[in-house]
Amino acid sequence: MSSRTVIRGGLVVTASDETHADVLIEDGRVAALAATGTPAAGAFTAERVIDASGKYVIPGGVDGHTHMEMPFGGTYAADTFETGTRAAAWGGTTTIVDFAIQSTGRSLREGLDAWHAKAEGNCAIDYGFHMIVSDVNQETLKEMDLLVEEGVTSFKQFMAYPGVFYSDDGQILRAMQRCAENGGLIMMHAENGIAIDVLVEQALARGETDPRYHGEVRKALLEAEATHRAIRLAQVAGAPLYVVHVSAIEAVAELARARDEGLPVFGETCPQYLFLSTDNLAEPDFEGAKYVCSTPLRPREHQAALWRGLRTNDLQVVSTDHCPFCFTGQKELGRGDFSKIPNGMPGVENRMDLLHQAVVDGHISRRRWIEIACATPARMFGLYPKKGTLAPGADADVVVYDPHAEQVLSAETHHMNVDYSAYEGKRITGRVETVLSRGEPVVTAREYTGRKGHGVYTPRSTCQYLN
Repeated sequence: MSSRTVIRGGLVVTASDETHADVLIEDGRVAALAATGTPAAGAFTAERVIDASGKYVIPGGVDGHTHMEMPFGGTYAADTFETGTRAAAWGGTTTIVDFAIQSTGRSLREGLDAWHAKAEGNCAIDYGFHMIVSDVNQETLKEMDLLVEEGVTSFKQFMAYPGVFYSDDGQILRAMQRCAENGGLIMMHAENGIAIDVLVEQALARGETDPRYHGEVRKALLEAEATHRAIRLAQVAGAPLYVVHVSAIEAVAELARARDEGLPVFGETCPQYLFLSTDNLAEPDFEGAKYVCSTPLRPREHQAALWRGLRTNDLQVVSTDHCPFCFTGQKELGRGDFSKIPNGMPGVENRMDLLHQAVVDGHISRRRWIEIACATPARMFGLYPKKGTLAPGADADVVVYDPHAEQVLSAETHHMNVDYSAYEGKRITGRVETVLSRGEPVVTAREYTGRKGHGVYTPRSTCQYLN
């Protein structure tokens, strides 16, 4: 049975164009677009017609950095693949790329299989995987080639968290050299974890135990130093590099310098660094623990550099690093010792709305909103043009977005499985109204109509942003 949907009368916004057009969807894909009111659009017929008059029609968001069900610090991220992908859909995101984890001493395959088992049959939207490489050895390097062939084309390494995920410079160089050969992309958590551990030990010895000290020990200079080192190691290896969750002026400067040299170096930032600051980490009565993530929130003056980086394309992507831990029972593990607060924040549901607010506030244009939230992450991680745009042949991952609706972000109304909102009480303009995933309605006029298991695993090609 063929199924057809027409979305009529909206302003279709992609990374490259804005046009008043009707969109014809057939069998889960975009079949055609035609200017609204023309005979071509009038010829579109379908069982389901969605009126998008006065609204935007945009590609579903692609969140290239999430951690559902991630084990960390003796607990687990609070969102499962079921709850997390449902919340993503509510927020207009129709594809996530999550991180499978290699445990030290185990194979990449074992880690990847474990994450497939968590996600399969549980997701409301489509998903892919990156691979966290915690143990670089000859076997791991061979496995990287096999994973690239089967559509896991990016590998994350950590210069932070000694004893957990940490890789030294030699391990990083070997993995980068492998990616230079097999087409994979290294994603780097760039913080000098060895130096940070010294500062953590010294702070705790001085009795500095509150959440705000998390930000003080994870210094911006140590993010910049690690970013610089990662860039130079990638240059030696002849490999591209993607630096995750960039938060500091000094780190942006390192990326900009490398890009001015013509190096294939890319950076993402996250909404928390654009909208929150160390003021939140310093909230009294341990409330600051809600905002503990790594890289940490920075003083407010860093925000302007991040927005500028997004406008100049020294930063290309906004992802969430969604890794939620409840305040009660999880964040509280760090009472009396900030180093024991699970690192991570909720945000998968808020990203598209917060970035629309950035359009309203004049930080970015409408097309740049779609570029950094949909098109570029799809290209960066080998999903384009199946994901990230509205064009014939693309998956019908479509959001009807009301740019005039106002809402107040709150834990009482969000759908993430976490007991607080990082943006509690924030008033924003713009709201998701209807979401289609491969042509199927997941959110219909602000009602959830999706289902667990609709979302399918999506293998990825190598990075298309280099072409």
